[in-house]
Amino acid sequence: MSETVLLDRQGKTALLTLNRPERLNALNYATNDLILRYLDELERDDAIHAIIVTGAGRRAFSAGGDIHEFSKSIAAGADIAVRDFCRRGQAMTARLESFPKPVIAAVNGLAYGGGCEIAEAVHLAVAADTALFAKPEINLGIPPTFGGTQRLPRLAGRKRALELLLTGDPFPAERAFELGLVNKVVAPEKVLDAAFDLAGRIQRHSPLAAARILTAVTRGLNTGIAEGLQIEQEQFARMASTRDAREGLNAWIERRVPDYDGAETP
Repeated sequence: MSETVLLDRQGKTALLTLNRPERLNALNYATNDLILRYLDELERDDAIHAIIVTGAGRRAFSAGGDIHEFSKSIAAGADIAVRDFCRRGQAMTARLESFPKPVIAAVNGLAYGGGCEIAEAVHLAVAADTALFAKPEINLGIPPTFGGTQRLPRLAGRKRALELLLTGDPFPAERAFELGLVNKVVAPEKVLDAAFDLAGRIQRHSPLAAARILTAVTRGLNTGIAEGLQIEQEQFARMASTRDAREGLNAWIERRVPDYDGAETP
């Protein structure tokens, strides 16, 4: 049996490919668990400075949770469904959201349900102009379970999010761009190139500084402004004593390209 997620390291960027094209890259339990395992591995890999997530084939990024699998958990009772399905999916999207290296979704096709929730959770996203998004869980008689009721309103606003959540209607990539769900819409054949280009533009800078920014933004979004500013100060203080901070300042003063080492030590 082929792995449900493929990992390919390309320089400083790791490409994670959801690999169930015959099932529109539906997120079964094995896929969720493997994403988490690879993220743990990539966090420890100092050579990797960014992650791109995409789907195998041309039809789908991910059509969402594997209905045949999770319907059995639901049939077994609410406690089992929460444990096996809801908590597993929420753990995966929370890990993507809080990951200390930039995570970019390259949405190459359908992004329904859990697939859309991955796009909501990651830091950045590029979509093909043929990609189609949807929050269709209501069609199954359930609410979203991987964080969609919480992240989409924060991205799009309450009323716009509720329209999508309560109707289940699909929406195109341009609408996803308008809602703040994706950063850029490109031709299908350029999706991965655009994602790698975005990763490369980030990788010009200190990976430590990127991690501090990601932490400040992710934690700060769920707090009041005063606590958010305190988080920002804490992340600055962690960065101020590092070699990367000194190197960035010295390089600017000396009008040269900085040479970052990404080490936490001074």
